[in-house]
Amino acid sequence: METRVPKVNQLIKKELSGIILREVEFPQGVLVTLTRVETTPNLTDSRIYISTIPGEKQETAIKILGSQVYVLQQLLNNRLRMRPVPKIIFVREKETARAGRVEELLEELKNDKK
Repeated sequence: METRVPKVNQLIKKELSGIILREVEFPQGVLVTLTRVETTPNLTDSRIYISTIPGEKQETAIKILGSQVYVLQQLLNNRLRMRPVPKIIFVREKETARAGRVEELLEELKNDKK
């Protein structure tokens, strides 16, 4: 069974999280999280899923990261000892928002039964 892609996903998430924490400035009060990384089997592209608190600042965070993608890619290339290093693509995380909404609905149902 192929284990390289999941290992690459973990490595990219760890390294890129640290790089973004040190190198990227976000507006005051915005917390940005890398929720998951999905790399193509041929290791050419990695989709980096971004979640923000507050959620309405997600577009702003994606734009900031997109404007600095070249610098972030270079820093990632220097940190990883692999070839090829996948091209990073930032994507809005929609799954966590859905999961949060499901949690809210379950909580409402639980409170209604009391």
